[in-house]
Amino acid sequence: MNWTAFRTAAPGLAAITEERFGAYRHHVLATLRRDGSPRTSGLEVRFLDGELWLGMMPRSLKALDLLRDPRFTLQANPGDGTDPGGGDIRIGGRAYEVGEGAAKAAYVEEVEPPQPFHLFRTELTEVVRTYVEDDRYLVVQVWQPGKPLRTLKRA
Repeated sequence: MNWTAFRTAAPGLAAITEERFGAYRHHVLATLRRDGSPRTSGLEVRFLDGELWLGMMPRSLKALDLLRDPRFTLQANPGDGTDPGGGDIRIGGRAYEVGEGAAKAAYVEEVEPPQPFHLFRTELTEVVRTYVEDDRYLVVQVWQPGKPLRTLKRA
């Protein structure tokens, strides 16, 4: 499921997610190393043309990880201080490299990334938002394709 489908299925959560990722330039990407252990790396992301795009330097370890195993988790930058305004947001999914063609050309025209680079299109498997409500409740919103948005609240 791409970003447009997620936005249609859970418009409120999608808007908050875009806002949180738009608030800062750099975020944290988790990929899987060859031995299965996690690797975390800084990353810039873009929401363009109904897709969530991940661009990376050529032959970077995170790009090589995704070429071998497309599973990833992307954590929004929590921001300054101790108050992650809008909550903590995490996106899980699979990333697939986009070769030369119209989609990559449109991305290059819009973003003007350093060349050469890897470009990955994402398919979402989960979006999770965790936040505190009224200084009393821990609220967790979980979206997965084909399921209704679930909200869990604990005191």
